[in-house]
Amino acid sequence: MTPTPHAPEAPHDLIGIGIGPANLSLAALAHPLTHLRTAFYDQHPRFTWHPGLLLDDATVQVPFLADLVTLADPTSPWSFLNHLKDRERLYPFYFAEHFHVRRTEYDAYCRWVADRLPTLHFGHRVDAVRWNPEHALFEIDFTRPAADGEAAPPGRARARNVVLGIGSEPHVPAPLRPLAADPALPVLHAADYLTHRDTLLAAGHITVVGTGQSGAEIFLDLLRRRPTGRERLHWIGRTEAFAPMEYSKLGLEHFTPDHTRYFHALPEHVRDRLVPAQWQLHKAIDAATIAAIHDELYRRTLHGGWPDTVLTPGVHVRTAGRLATGGIELHLEHPRQHTRTRLTTDAVVLATGHRQRPLDRLLAALAPHRDRAGRPRVDEHFRLTLDPSVTGTVYVQNAELHTHGVGAPDLGLAAWRSATILNHLTGGQTYPLPARTAFTTFGLRPRTPQAPPTRRAARLTPLAEGT
Repeated sequence: MTPTPHAPEAPHDLIGIGIGPANLSLAALAHPLTHLRTAFYDQHPRFTWHPGLLLDDATVQVPFLADLVTLADPTSPWSFLNHLKDRERLYPFYFAEHFHVRRTEYDAYCRWVADRLPTLHFGHRVDAVRWNPEHALFEIDFTRPAADGEAAPPGRARARNVVLGIGSEPHVPAPLRPLAADPALPVLHAADYLTHRDTLLAAGHITVVGTGQSGAEIFLDLLRRRPTGRERLHWIGRTEAFAPMEYSKLGLEHFTPDHTRYFHALPEHVRDRLVPAQWQLHKAIDAATIAAIHDELYRRTLHGGWPDTVLTPGVHVRTAGRLATGGIELHLEHPRQHTRTRLTTDAVVLATGHRQRPLDRLLAALAPHRDRAGRPRVDEHFRLTLDPSVTGTVYVQNAELHTHGVGAPDLGLAAWRSATILNHLTGGQTYPLPARTAFTTFGLRPRTPQAPPTRRAARLTPLAEGT
């Protein structure tokens, strides 16, 4: 499985780059398709999924049915329920009645799958992807770090099709990048929180920046570990409120294939306006976490006094610097109030989210078509639009927020997206997918039928002008 440029083996039908939940889902659904030859590469030595945020009580924000395979194939041996059965935990889970499982449990499930799929190759860093027109194949060059730190000889694999699932990377706002890059300062991204939690707790004053789910979970974890009356915690962020995530049943239908198809058919400029407006669907805070924070703060008032905490939304960091005394100074601005102030703190946690890893390095030789903002164009089958001379296909996973909407990073659509890719790759209905997935009809002219053929909805009559 480690071919060299001098001794190439038979080409794969599909090679995946990156092994996060998205490509792990694809690998699991591809596994029973014995006529397909697949391989997946990742530079990490083993499967990892946000290890710095695997807090004991944090739950995944989708039900356990949104595992790697179930919503495409409930009979798959790679389901979460089969994982529980294999671990002899099915009855305890049944009685626990947990519809939303802990994040640590989801991570353990993914590692269970990753340890058993033979098509996964960890410790392989993909360096380049290019098209060989003579052989009509993609060439994927990779390196493998050796145990002694020296790189092994470079390898090359060939494939008719490629799928990119390289995921996202921590985002550090520009004003805080110099401080975060200084190893002597306790300024770190939330992705590294658990690794450095003890160091943070030893600091006199801690500031959490970011009012999304990660910021809320970290603030709550720090609050619970600080003594009453000496919490010395600040929590700030750009959003106008510590807002609850939209979790009504009809609201959740934005995370269905129906909405994805509707969103993809919208004009580009409309999509670009819509995604920021829908922030409360995917960037707000779980209501249970908000309640837990309030309960903890309230408990600390029972004997009089207020906890030494400051929670201020609607604030952003303009600039930041290191003080001669060793502290950190944040220059804050409240745009609505037209006020500015300075905050002195001893440690900062940046719960400022993740951004999609750029595809440019891997795709430089393929020159994918781009939209007005320079982003790759992605069609309804999750294919990059490439030059017609490239007859192979490059699919993308969780890199299509700008073309497919807020459901792109959602775990609940992973199995459907993987099945869509495999159906397109095989040219058939390898995994039959439902014609309709939501009670909501998104738009007046859906591009594809949103009702099963036997119960097709009546055709809408256009409204007359002015009615």
